[in-house]
Parts: sequence; C-alpha cells; structure tokens
Amino acid sequence: MARINEHYSKLAAGYLFPEIGRRVRQFQQEHPQAQIKKLGIGNTTEALTPSILAGLHKSIDRLGDVSTYSGYGDEQGDHALREALKAFYQDTRSITIDADEFFISDGAKPDSGNIQSIFSSDAVIAIQDPAYPVYVDSNVIAGRTSGFDQASGEYRDFIYMPCNEENGFIPEVPQGHADLIYLCSPNNPTGAVASKEQLKAFVDYAREHRSVIIFDAAYAEYISDPSLPKSIYEIEGARECAIEINSFSKFAGFTGVRLGWSIVPRELTVEGAAPGEVHRLWFRRQCTFFNGASNIVQSGGIAALSQDGLKECYELIGYYMENARIIRSAAVALGLTVYGGDNAPYLWVKAPEGISSWEFFDRLLEQAHVVGTPGVGFGPAGEGYLRLSAFGHREDITAAVKSIQDHLSL
Repeated sequence: MARINEHYSKLAAGYLFPEIGRRVRQFQQEHPQAQIKKLGIGNTTEALTPSILAGLHKSIDRLGDVSTYSGYGDEQGDHALREALKAFYQDTRSITIDADEFFISDGAKPDSGNIQSIFSSDAVIAIQDPAYPVYVDSNVIAGRTSGFDQASGEYRDFIYMPCNEENGFIPEVPQGHADLIYLCSPNNPTGAVASKEQLKAFVDYAREHRSVIIFDAAYAEYISDPSLPKSIYEIEGARECAIEINSFSKFAGFTGVRLGWSIVPRELTVEGAAPGEVHRLWFRRQCTFFNGASNIVQSGGIAALSQDGLKECYELIGYYMENARIIRSAAVALGLTVYGGDNAPYLWVKAPEGISSWEFFDRLLEQAHVVGTPGVGFGPAGEGYLRLSAFGHREDITAAVKSIQDHLSL
C-alpha cells in the first residue's frame, strides 16, 4: 500500500504567501470596488534589460538553426556562465572561486530546499528567526523535527537564532551544537546585513564544530555600504565550512525566468568525509535529479554579467532602492519604526503597540487597501512586524504610500 511522506503532516500551517493571497481575495470579494496596492511578495516588476533580452534572443536563434542547435547541457551549468561568474566574484568581491565550484540551477529557492538532502537525516539545524520559510519547511519535510510546538511557535529539535531589535536583527552563534546553519544576508525578511565581524563569528563556530553554513546571498547586489560583505567567502576560513547560494532573480529581474547558482568549495569538509566529498555529492545529486537550467536562460545570465548587462542590472537595483527610500521616508513620517530598506529591498516595520503581525496586515489592507507580509509568517521572532517590499512600479509604490498616509490609523 502506498503511503504519503508523513513529515509533510508536521508542517504547521498553510504556506505564508498562499494565506496572504486567500485573505486578499476574500477582502476583494467583500469590497469589489477597492483598488488593492501590493507591497507584499518580493516579485520583481520591471522589464528585462536590453542586454539580457539580446542574450536570450541570441540563444533562441541558435536553437532555430540545426547547425547550432543544442540539446542537454552540462548538469553543472554552461561552462561560459560559470567562467563569467568566476570573473564576477573576482572583480566585485576580490574572491577567487574555480569555475567547477559553481553549480547553475533554476534559482536560489530550489537550491536552498534541495541542499539539505546531501546531509544526514539526523543533522541538527540552526535557523535565523525570522527566516525565509523554505529553510524551515524543507527540513521539516526531510524529517529533522519531531513536530511543531503550538505554544512556542517553533519546531522541536531545531535551534532558533532570534533576530531582534536588541541584536540589530543579526543572530548570535547557536547555543550548543548545530550541524547545518542557515544564514541570509541581506536578510529576507528583516533587511539586515551582517558585518564581516558577525560572519566571522559564525565561520569560527562552524570550523570548531565541523558545521556547514548555508549562506543565502540572493540580495547581495543591493548592498551599497562598501564595508559590508557580499559573500561569505570574504571571511577567512569560510571555504572550509560554507556553501553559498545566489540568484539572478532580484539581481537581474529573473524571478520568472529562473536562474541561480550555488558554490560548493572543494575544501568544504564534514565529519567522516574527506575534502571534496560534499562537492562530489552535490554534483551527483544534480546529475541524478536535474538536467540543467535552460540553455536559453543561461545565455541571458551570461549577458547579465557582461559589462553592459551589469550596468543595466545596477540601474534596475537603483530603481528598486529608490522605491525603498520612498516607502521608508513615508513610514517614518507617520511615526512607525522601520528597519532595512538601505542595503536591502525589504523594510521591516514594527506594528503599532499592542497589535499582532496579522492584525497589522488586516488593518493595512482594510484601511489603506495595501498588502504587506506579516512578520510572524517568517517565524515566531517576526511577531509584531510587517515586511514591506520595494519591488513595484514607481507609480504603484507612490500610490500605496499615499493611501497609507491618507487612510492608515495608528
């Protein structure tokens, strides 16, 4: 008799973003004349840039000619793209990474969910709280928790690393031993960015405990402060203990196009395995379950990393960060406490005294017809906050801000 994976039943509630969609649809049914303005889900809105479009079209044209047609590519990714990423890390971060240490994928989210599969089923997980849900949910499904504790809002057996006002939303290293440590900087949802000193503490911990850091750097190109690290590998010793995951989604507007990469250094070691074994296992995993990212999309990625492509991508990032400035300025003027929005496209807004994240979400929707993302949906430490996103057309951002200014009652 076939049976389902029982670990799915341990997931505490419906996925955050579908629940937001359900509430918005219900509100629209009850208020059909309302014009909903979205500052919620982090989905890019602006058109792909000319260089990227040219790269995509070039690949499509090659597929239309039998003499240049290509089928399956390398599971690890197009060699030209991996060489372009190698040059990108050298030029922008002064980091040397071999092309064979890059693994091209269809995005950072799938890699963040899949990477845990190459580690033992009894691995102890440490996660920033609040955190992007895929880190938590993928480990629940993998069977690394005995269940959800309703009272605390936490999964049993996981180590939660609180991010709060007191620590600037950057966690301390775990208390006790953790095997896998999930970090995201710039952070989604709080917008906080870890300093080199803060990351060094985690690298030192991981080297001491033979742990592995899963470092999500999907928003790294939004960092404008030159003193802040864009890669975990800017920290000495990180190649021995860290896997970095990144994406073209927010960098080049590929949220629907789908393209990302992971870096698995050959020096990375874990208990009972020689250097290079983790790299080999991830390569095996990708060869077994993945036939490689679209060759068309990879051509767009190469174009994004060209001189013209990078210039266009940074202009696009500047556009979204101006949106963030507009939102932040208005929220602060209303008397709200706001974090983030300076080196990240997300703003972490503290709810008015005495109301919960979902109550703040409902108030914003009902009064201003604006959609945010409840902080508690990212973990128990997110209670009392709302994430606002700077992704949107400028006219929509300004309309949402004006509606908040005109209608939100604090």
